Amino acid sequence: MARALDIVGERWNLLIIRELLIHPARYSDLQAALPGIATNLLADRLRALESAGVLQRRLDPGVRGVTYHLTPWGEELRSTVESLVAWSAPLMESGPRRGDAFRTHWLVVALRALLRGKRSERPTVIGVEVEGELVAVRVDHTGTHTTLAPAQRPATVFHSGPTTVLGLAAGSITIEQATAMGELRGDEHDLAAVFSQA
Repeated sequence: MARALDIVGERWNLLIIRELLIHPARYSDLQAALPGIATNLLADRLRALESAGVLQRRLDPGVRGVTYHLTPWGEELRSTVESLVAWSAPLMESGPRRGDAFRTHWLVVALRALLRGKRSERPTVIGVEVEGELVAVRVDHTGTHTTLAPAQRPATVFHSGPTTVLGLAAGSITIEQATAMGELRGDEHDLAAVFSQA
């Protein structure tokens, strides 16, 4: 455990990993997604994680530069990050504190973590829209899957704030309470199939 913490226990390291679990990113993307991190500190953390074999840099002609990707070993941290997110659910119930930052794309990891173990024989896909960004949540017989900005917009979309969405996923508010605080377009049965705690 001490050796693992030498790699991922430094401040910002797990947050960098969370970003790369969502998708590969350029340096500037990581800096924008991690409010408060100093430029030199981000560079140091990326070098350390690359040296440890957690991530790698790749030349990406599509962006005319370098993007950072998790290695297969780095990808194995998904369950660790999701476990920490699920464990932190009681800390989210109070909503954001003064100075807290929020980015909609963080829901890709958070919703998958909070709905871990959820399965359905009838595949159901809904959209969750927060601050104009859409995350698709699919529950099927293999579990819960999340996608940022899906190619196809789901027929059922729930529009709300992050506190409501996280509260619904964590089971601290009901479907009825959530729909009273947000706007549902589509079938409430689809929303219940994804978020019901039963």
